[in-house]
Amino acid sequence: MAGKRTLLAVAALAIASLVNAQTPLRVISFPGGANLPLWVAEDKGLFALERLAVKVSPTPNSVVLFQSLIDDEQEIALAAYDNVVAYQEGQGEVALSITPDFFAFMGFSRGTVRLVVSPGVKGYDDLRGKTLAVDALATGYSLALRKLLQLGGLKEGDYRLESFGGTGARAQALMENKFSGTILTTPLEIAPEAQGYRRLANAVDVLGPYQTIVGITRRGWAERNRDALVGFIRASTDAINWLFDPKNRVEAVAVYRKHLPNVPVDLARRHVDALLGDREGFEHGGALDTEGMKTVLRIRSELGLPRKQLTDPARYVDERYQLAAKDR
Repeated sequence: MAGKRTLLAVAALAIASLVNAQTPLRVISFPGGANLPLWVAEDKGLFALERLAVKVSPTPNSVVLFQSLIDDEQEIALAAYDNVVAYQEGQGEVALSITPDFFAFMGFSRGTVRLVVSPGVKGYDDLRGKTLAVDALATGYSLALRKLLQLGGLKEGDYRLESFGGTGARAQALMENKFSGTILTTPLEIAPEAQGYRRLANAVDVLGPYQTIVGITRRGWAERNRDALVGFIRASTDAINWLFDPKNRVEAVAVYRKHLPNVPVDLARRHVDALLGDREGFEHGGALDTEGMKTVLRIRSELGLPRKQLTDPARYVDERYQLAAKDR
């Protein structure tokens, strides 16, 4: 009996030692189904295999997200590639207290950007004099929205933009008719469209390939915490690859509903299917979309302030950590 208790005590100490050996890692992202790879990495023990204790916090908007990185309140963020470019080029929504050193280290999604409008809006001309919501006026998908409106025949001043916060909040506000349109990212367009709200455009159909969510951190932090970043990339990439395996689809839906229990199972299936599309959705292998990043730079060169000609996606990327994650 004493020997059995000794073995149990040793096992308990081993487990405690493993837990204590985990590196805490703080991640901030917009709430919603696009966090599915993080949920899979946590629930399938992929972060634990990398000896990481990951805490994911929601952000109400991109300003809070990037300020939290500057203030060392968070170490990693998931957000639009455009945000990285904007803040590095001094075109961000707000001035930061120090010179930023943000970079993208992996891709999470491409495409999935939709212009969704009120049921009564039949075309771009119906948006004249109307208010459309964005997360931030100078960053994220607001420039993509302005370009879509421009190509639809509207000029600056034909409409109003209102800063309203993250995509989930904007989707809900759209359905409450607080404004006439907004950019929504998959799968958050599905609920409004089911209620008669109309998709006026897919960004990729009009603008071309478009890099959406990327993993972001600061160069200084990455240099000091290389192993943690490499482990996060490896676990996140393994989670994305797991999601793309068809035999895991039922379990993927279960993971989705575990974290979003109010989503009915049939709708959760649609959400997961949309996130795993062939043309848009999660990035196979956590790749960065070079052509999609070039589209972001082209639009920001035209519409960002102060005006700058931006042509090199590599200025805002460091793929060394991703390469290290592949070297198992």
